[in-house]
Formats: sequence, C-alpha cells, structure tokens
Amino acid sequence: MPGISRICLTIGIACAAGAFLTTASAQNNFLNDGNIAALAKDVSIRDLAPDTMTSWVPDRPTGDDFLPPTDGSPGPVMSPQNRPYVPNGGGRQPTYRIADTNNPILKPWAIEQMEKANAEVRAGKVPFIVRERCWPAGVPGFTVYTRVQPIHFYEGKHEITIVNELNTQIRHVYMDVPHSKNPGHTWYGESVGHYEGDELVVDTIGLNDKTFVDNYRTPHTDKIHVIERFKLIEGGNILQATVRVEDPGAFNMPWTGVQRWKRIARPLEEYLCEESNAGFYNYDVAPIPTALKADF
Repeated sequence: MPGISRICLTIGIACAAGAFLTTASAQNNFLNDGNIAALAKDVSIRDLAPDTMTSWVPDRPTGDDFLPPTDGSPGPVMSPQNRPYVPNGGGRQPTYRIADTNNPILKPWAIEQMEKANAEVRAGKVPFIVRERCWPAGVPGFTVYTRVQPIHFYEGKHEITIVNELNTQIRHVYMDVPHSKNPGHTWYGESVGHYEGDELVVDTIGLNDKTFVDNYRTPHTDKIHVIERFKLIEGGNILQATVRVEDPGAFNMPWTGVQRWKRIARPLEEYLCEESNAGFYNYDVAPIPTALKADF
C-alpha cells in the first residue's frame, strides 16, 4: 500500500472513531456532560442560569418520556409493560414507542388515532417523532422534546425565555400578567408565569391542535390547558417540573406528568434542524416544514 494511502486510511479511521465517540458521548450525556463541581455560582428558582455555562439536561436515559406522579393520580401515556420503550445509546436494541392506550385518561377518538399509529410501528414503519421532523413541540411536548440536548433559561424582569437547544425551540413566559382575552391558537400558545414560594408556575393556553403532548403521539384539542410547576430539588442539582394537563376534548380527566433535568456546565450551542435532510430512504415520514414564501 503506498505511504500516502496508509496515511489517509489511518486518518480516516481516527476521524471515524472520533465521530463515533462524539456521538456516543452525546447519546449518553445524561450520564456525564459538564462538571457541576466547577460551577461556583448557586442557582435559585428565580435565577436558573447565574452564568452562561449553566444548563439543564434530562436526568435519565428515557428523559423524553414523562414520569408518572408519585401520588398515584392519573398520569401520562406510557409504554405497555410487555413492550417497553428502549432509547438508543444504552447498549440495548432500541425500540420505537408503542403507546399503552389502556390509560383511562384517553377519549375514544384519541385511542382510535393512537392505535393506528401503534399498528404502523408494529408493521415496521418509522413513527412520527416531532424532533426528528423539525416541527414545533408545543406544550407540554416541549418538556419531553429531547433527552440529550439541554434547555437554557434566560430570566428577565418581565419575561423568561426558555430555549431547548435541539432545533432551537423557544418559549416565552410573560411574568406577573394575566392571560390575554383572545390569545388565539399558536404552536406554543400563550404562557404567563409567576413565583409561588420556591416554585415557578407557568400557565399556558391558546395552543393549536397540531402538536402532541408527548412522544407517544397522544393528541389534544385547542382547548388544552397546561400548568407547569418548576422546583429545584436535591440541593439545586435537579430541576423538577410537575405538569398538569386539562383538555376535556381529548382526556377523560386531568392528568399529571413529571419531568426532571440535572444541572450541567455547558453553554448554549447552535443546533438547527438539517434543512437538506430530505432523503427518506423510502420511509413514509412526515415532511420537514418548508416555507413556500419569504417572511420579508
């Protein structure tokens, strides 16, 4: 083998190995990403980002699922016990989600819609996953949008901006003001917030019905009402959100889901959705959002 070829091959293997390790690290950053001990500044519920390095990443491999409430009250849709969701990056064969439609919160029309999606997964089709198709997550889907990229808080006097690094999903929470009389219906609705003791309470209405509440493709109507209570636990190293969802058009009763993020040291990175990702390899998938005309 000519010397130049051996060099190229060696460099290629090294680059491939580096890419693999980087990907593996990203997939497992819920295990080790950022040095918390290096963070000198304390966080509080009114200051979740005391410096440019503080961010929050789901604290477990299945961080893109809600956790059920600990009090046994109605909770989110989960996987059936005999067919659990297994994410990638953990050394096991990953699976696509199958929704447990026996959850009593679901209206019949929602069950019917979700069972069609379940049947497609069982048939080997690739399901719709909002982050993979670059669509807005909505609320409360934003809370379980990703499991490896962090969220960042920018707290001002009159507004809190929450940025999910993946695909640069952004929420605006307007502080200490009432809801608008006619908020309309948009992807992220209208969120207003206030502090109650050691909690940040965010109340969201005015959502459209184009999103799902989770990654099990659980639908909702435009009457959905979401209240999130953010609280620091475990000495400020864990941020927990208790999410209450009401939607009499889609759910038989209000239900509650829980999300937790751990504090890490990582600045905000630009992470745009891949605009040229149009090669579907013969998969029947939802198209990536495309602007048909300029905004200016």
